[in-house]
Amino acid sequence: MTKLIVICGATATGKSGLALALAMRLDTVILSADSRQVYREFDIGTAKPTLDEQKLVPHYLIDICNPTEVMTVADYQAQAQALILGQRGVEDKGDKGDNIGSILTSPTLHTLHTPHSPVLLVGGTGLYIRSITQGMKIPRVAPQQELRSQLESIGQMQLYAILQQVDPVAAAKIHLNDSVRTLRALEVFYVTGRPISEQQGENPPSYPILQIGLDCDAAHLGDRITQRTEKMIADGLVAEVEYLCQKYGADLPLLNTLGYQEIKQYVAENISLDQAKELTILHTRQFAKRQRTWFRAYRQIEWFDVESPDLLEKVWQRVQSFITTFEDI
Repeated sequence: MTKLIVICGATATGKSGLALALAMRLDTVILSADSRQVYREFDIGTAKPTLDEQKLVPHYLIDICNPTEVMTVADYQAQAQALILGQRGVEDKGDKGDNIGSILTSPTLHTLHTPHSPVLLVGGTGLYIRSITQGMKIPRVAPQQELRSQLESIGQMQLYAILQQVDPVAAAKIHLNDSVRTLRALEVFYVTGRPISEQQGENPPSYPILQIGLDCDAAHLGDRITQRTEKMIADGLVAEVEYLCQKYGADLPLLNTLGYQEIKQYVAENISLDQAKELTILHTRQFAKRQRTWFRAYRQIEWFDVESPDLLEKVWQRVQSFITTFEDI
């Protein structure tokens, strides 16, 4: 039976490095749970596994979507669930003539790892992870830009009042000022004709799951974020942003995400490189704080201190115990 090990936590906590070491010991594969690593050409700023790392361990769910397309949580969930179960035919959302990251013709996972080895799901996108571990039921409605523009022109207060009329159950769970969730609920209603509250729920998977979280005190995490930002710039983040701006235009939505939006301001000569660096560190710290809050809400996660000198061995012992417990299942 399939077994799943999740490695999660805030950005810069060393998830990828730990997962790589575990995957090599387990002779298994890594599935990315990062909402930006799914996009091609966004490499340095997303801390995507290097080609050398990908040669050491097969990585999936990276480079499967073009930057001009949208990968929804429902899209991600369908692909990840199929891979975890070792199924073929998972669709690459990008150009079918481009095999970068494509898993359409890849062998099933069962041919890539030993039969009793668990699959590793690794990343910091909480909603991606939750969609798998809790089996979230997600309405398959892609963002409707024209509809959203029309709805946004009405104003949040009026939108919320409309939601209270068409889907009072959803409205009761959404804060009056939460424009993002209000808009999404109305979008689903107008596209499908059914309230989003009727289409949501959970159907947890039947296979065993071990969830490992990495964390450390805020000061140490801040230092790690600073070091990682410095490394990204040294690795060529500025050149990556220049290339992406030239190829796709500076208004590409992905270029307004963490790390890219700050460097884009430097490329446009609006701020200095030092200012871009400082803003990236500040915004990354704020993002990491939100991630920690999200993950801490889930009691299933077993936490490990990244400052521990024997972190790998402690996690390895827990993994072995998990495998042994379910080895006959």
